[in-house]
Parts: sequence; C-alpha cells; structure tokens
Amino acid sequence: MHEGKLLTVNMTRGFKVYGEELFTIDGIEYRSWNPYRSKLSAAVLNGMKSMEMRSGDSVLYLGAATGTTSSHVSDIVGVKGRVYCVELSERNMRNLIEVCTIRKNMLPILADARYTDKYSGIVQKCDVLYQDVSAKEQADIIKKNAAFLKDGGYAYFAIKSQSIDISKKPEDVFEEVRRSVSDTYDVIETIRLEPYDEMHLFMVLRKKTAVKQEGHGK
Repeated sequence: MHEGKLLTVNMTRGFKVYGEELFTIDGIEYRSWNPYRSKLSAAVLNGMKSMEMRSGDSVLYLGAATGTTSSHVSDIVGVKGRVYCVELSERNMRNLIEVCTIRKNMLPILADARYTDKYSGIVQKCDVLYQDVSAKEQADIIKKNAAFLKDGGYAYFAIKSQSIDISKKPEDVFEEVRRSVSDTYDVIETIRLEPYDEMHLFMVLRKKTAVKQEGHGK
C-alpha cells in the first residue's frame, strides 16, 4: 500500500497497461492497482485473506479481456511465472496481444473457456486458476477448467450474478453457485465487492484432492 493505493511491482518498467499511476519507491517502480477496474484488487481491499499467488507460479486466467487484472497477476508471478490468458473477444484480444508482447510471461489464447479442448494442448498444470467471465455457465466453466489446476491449487472466482440469472436475487444466485462448485472445490472464503462492483461475489476456492481408491487384492 502507498498513499492508500494497492500496488504491484512493475515487471515492465516505464510501461502502463490501462493508464494506471506509476510510483518509484526506493528505486523500485510500482503500478497502482485500481479496484474499480480489477475485481481481484477490490477483493484484496475488502479484506480477502487467502492471497495464494506467488512468484514463479503458473496461472490460468479465464476472461483476460484487455489485460488489466492479468497484467497485475503478471507482476505478482514475475519473470519465472506464467499467465495463460484466455479471452473470447477478438476485439479485446487485439489489445491483450499488445500487453503480452511487452510482458513476456503472459501468453494470449483466443478461445471460449467453455470448450477446454481448444487450449488443452497449450496450458499445462497450473498453481492458480482465475476466472472473470460473463457467461451464464460460470460455475460449469470453473469446474471444467479445474482439470488444469493442481490438486490443492487455488481458484479465484469473480461471480457475476446478473450474467447468470437477472430474475433472481444475487444472494440466491451466489448460493446456487456455491452448491454447484462444492463437489470440485472447498470454499475458503467469500468477499462482496461493493462499493467497487455491484451484485458481484468474489469466491476463493481450493481444488479438492482426488480420492485414491484402494485396490481389491494384489
């Protein structure tokens, strides 16, 4: 934190991604992390305790858009890490490619996160899964993509209630999603994102370890 702002160390000194402020402190350049532009930043500022992204981690990022939050994830995992950036919109992808050209630890993938076979040959097992997509099938998507996440790995899930069912109360949608993902993940914590985002819930999940079946005899 600096002057009330959340910061990440700028991996590409002198370069901005979305017009964010740059700060130099003790010779190190930092980027301000805008919670009104990034749900992960909003979750951190709203008290999220389980920040499990580390330097050197590989992250599968679903819904990378133009690279705002994924670029901060890029800062966190650093030069030894990798961020697989899956994005469906060709328009967003054009901007994302520009970011990835400068940030060598980001790999742009034009694909629909509902169809994991489209990038199964590209993405390897990851330490962290991050999802911020607007599809109705948000719970199904994060469950399908668990195949790319190591057992015990963490998933960060920005749930958009209005994209799932506009006719229901957000709290009811959030509870339905919680129940749906519970066979694949343990829910570690949930964070509401107001005042930064309305009708969103940020959920921290941990992939359940596969149960090993004992053999019947030798």
